[in-house]
Amino acid sequence: MTAITPDYPERLRAVLERRVPATVVEADVRHAAVAVVVTSEAEPALLFVKREERIDDPWSGHMAFPGGFQSPGETPAETAQRETEEETGLPLARLGERIGALADVFPRSVYLPRVVVTPVVFRVEGRPAVQPLAEVERALWIPAAEVFSAANRRPLELDLPLGRMTFDSIVIGDITIWGLTERILLQISKLF
Repeated sequence: MTAITPDYPERLRAVLERRVPATVVEADVRHAAVAVVVTSEAEPALLFVKREERIDDPWSGHMAFPGGFQSPGETPAETAQRETEEETGLPLARLGERIGALADVFPRSVYLPRVVVTPVVFRVEGRPAVQPLAEVERALWIPAAEVFSAANRRPLELDLPLGRMTFDSIVIGDITIWGLTERILLQISKLF
């Protein structure tokens, strides 16, 4: 793991500027974007939301980055900004600075919707206030050092239609991060 120091957002920007993220081009899929928001402060943190429990949402109750489906004509960055403000009240268009993008991700299960998600990385000064809004039960900043600590990585076992499966996860207190969000975080950890 790379050291999470106050210059972490700038080091992240430098790495992202030197690479071209992989994009997934596939017919008949919806496109979505999430905002990976990192703070510039003595102890950098990342913004997460816990999605509300909803019957019609396959990611119901999951910890995630703020985000959602792209509207026609929107870029991934615009979608990430809009969704972050709708879900947490954080106006990334005004307070954030886009510092790059990560490789597209998509669900690996045939039981999930066909969607390609573009993670867009933003930097903000300090820890602006956030609150749970549309479709969100909880919005919070988690220290990046905890998110990327090897001590917080654990296997997660779930009973699914195909049987019991094990997934990589990050556990911090009562929070479990897995699935697409864990895969995005793994991308970040491999950049350094």
